Amino acid sequence: MGKLTILALRIVIVLLFGGSVFVQVVMLPLMVEGLKEVDPELHSPPGVFVGIAILGFVTVEVVLVCVWRLLTMVRRGTVFSYASFRYVHVVIGALVAAATLVFAIAVLAAPGEGVPPGVVLMMCGVVVAILGIALVVLVLRMLLAQAVALDVAAARMQDELKDVI
Repeated sequence: MGKLTILALRIVIVLLFGGSVFVQVVMLPLMVEGLKEVDPELHSPPGVFVGIAILGFVTVEVVLVCVWRLLTMVRRGTVFSYASFRYVHVVIGALVAAATLVFAIAVLAAPGEGVPPGVVLMMCGVVVAILGIALVVLVLRMLLAQAVALDVAAARMQDELKDVI
């Protein structure tokens, strides 16, 4: 991966992380104020939705930090090591947590007439999409495992060849 690509990805990560923090600090308190006049058809207190939203943004931030760390490993040439699995596992866990949070919002919004059934169904579709992304990351993790195993085997063969020569 080129230096320009890594720089571009880091700029995107900084912008996304800054936007996420902005939403948590500025927009969510405004949302709380707006939810004080919420539709009485919702069966859950508005604070629950805001709390779930905050946790959702935390999952996004965790993924961004892990991708940043993996980019650092790519830049240093150490991404094909067992240390990178830690970050991939955290990304998978954060994606599953995000899917769970979206599903929780769908469950909380489903009863009553406050939220149309189509919106709840769309949220469930988002859950499936997030879980699909987690599965793609899991497949990429398996590819990483194969690459690490090949890298370890190649290093071992080079050591053996050095001993022979």
